[in-house]
Amino acid sequence: MAFEAILFDCDGVLVDSEIIYVDVEREHLARIGLKYELHEYMDRFQGLGSTDFWAALDADYQTLGKGPLPETFGPDLDAATQARIDRELAEIKGIKQLLAAHDGPRAVASSSRLHRLTHKLQHTGLFPYFEPHIYSGEQVTNGKPAPDLFLFAADKLGVDPKAALVVEDSVNGVKAGLAAGMTVWGFVGGGHCHDGHAEQLLAAGAHRVVDSHDNLAALLISESTAA
Repeated sequence: MAFEAILFDCDGVLVDSEIIYVDVEREHLARIGLKYELHEYMDRFQGLGSTDFWAALDADYQTLGKGPLPETFGPDLDAATQARIDRELAEIKGIKQLLAAHDGPRAVASSSRLHRLTHKLQHTGLFPYFEPHIYSGEQVTNGKPAPDLFLFAADKLGVDPKAALVVEDSVNGVKAGLAAGMTVWGFVGGGHCHDGHAEQLLAAGAHRVVDSHDNLAALLISESTAA
């Protein structure tokens, strides 16, 4: 089918930031006694809405008998993450070529806080490809894996959710897209993707998985031609 719009997650789909976030977060969490194996951390937290992410971390920390997370933890983590983003962040290979060739409606629908999301898109030169359709989990009641953010983005674009394609790299994002009634393609072209990542996205319900933006572009052309 030809899709009326494409809704892109940001981290790990448009920009190669997920590997930075996971590295910094696990390092800082280990310092306060919360140690997670990489696959466990990815399975639980990747793509999760911000409110649910912090609530889960706080609950895990309280099981250590230490009370709520330290007040300085969030600001320290934000500062360390931002420093790495500013030094290292790049777009994922092939995304600008795909966006330059795609002339249909599209949006970013990300769990990132809006100011962070805007910064990452501006830093990598992707902002003009999406503005003004850049949407954050902060703008809806329930974050991923709930469908709210994708439905919000589709409404802003004026498209039927059933005619929209979601491109996601996380299990929580895949679940959110499916709950919104959309077609979901998993993306495993980010630097954080590990062996078995594609299988996890398929198991979560992704309709197919692509490993690069070149392949995604080819599939979009194929779908458009078939329609």
